[in-house]
Amino acid sequence: MKILVGVKRVVDYNVRVQVKPDGSGVALDGVKMSVNPFDEIAVEEALRLREAGKATEVVVVSIGPVAAQEQLRTALAMGADRAILVESAEACQSLTVARVFAKLVEKEQAGLVILGKQAIDDDAGQTPQMLAALLGCAQASYASKVEVNDNSMRVTQEVDAGLQTIDVDLPAVISADLRLNEPRYVKLPDIMKAKKKPMDTLSLADLGVEPAAALKVVKTEAPAARGGGRKVASAEELVKELKNKGLL
Repeated sequence: MKILVGVKRVVDYNVRVQVKPDGSGVALDGVKMSVNPFDEIAVEEALRLREAGKATEVVVVSIGPVAAQEQLRTALAMGADRAILVESAEACQSLTVARVFAKLVEKEQAGLVILGKQAIDDDAGQTPQMLAALLGCAQASYASKVEVNDNSMRVTQEVDAGLQTIDVDLPAVISADLRLNEPRYVKLPDIMKAKKKPMDTLSLADLGVEPAAALKVVKTEAPAARGGGRKVASAEELVKELKNKGLL
């Protein structure tokens, strides 16, 4: 079984994000970029399935600028077999990404797609569900445990009420939650080896996908500055202040 894994290039989670002065978006010049943390978990899970003999090949896929090769090389250094970069100068929205993956699943004859449950830049969390709908296959979102059998999977999901376990037939799409695993540390020799691993480059046109934008961002604003708090002498005074502010 071949596994496709999504790898998105995002602003590193340790970076304090700044909004452009004109409000047109987030400033990216000179900002450290990394693999989306949930996608890193997805890569790790695919590698573990291959190491357990449940998969034969792990292919990582990114959709974005040429610079996204850096994040793909990171995934290759973790242990992925090869990479595919679908070049796009503009950021692709969830439906376009799902359409790209649907074409690649058909092209690669993949039996399983593992994606992060969401990207930390837009927090949309829509692509896995859209992809499953386009493929007409089973899906298991927010996975915290995955067991693969011959033609099916048992997935433990994180839901509002706690955990639930479902069985789905393969092929399938699953999205990785935070507690699915802890990604491995990449060593220097693996980074060097990753430079020699194959990476194919495609365009949206090569796959017959048009970047249709369903949403338009009108303006981006930084959160309003929070006012300072103050201490009260008693619970009675606290209740009084909350009533004065209309909070009680």
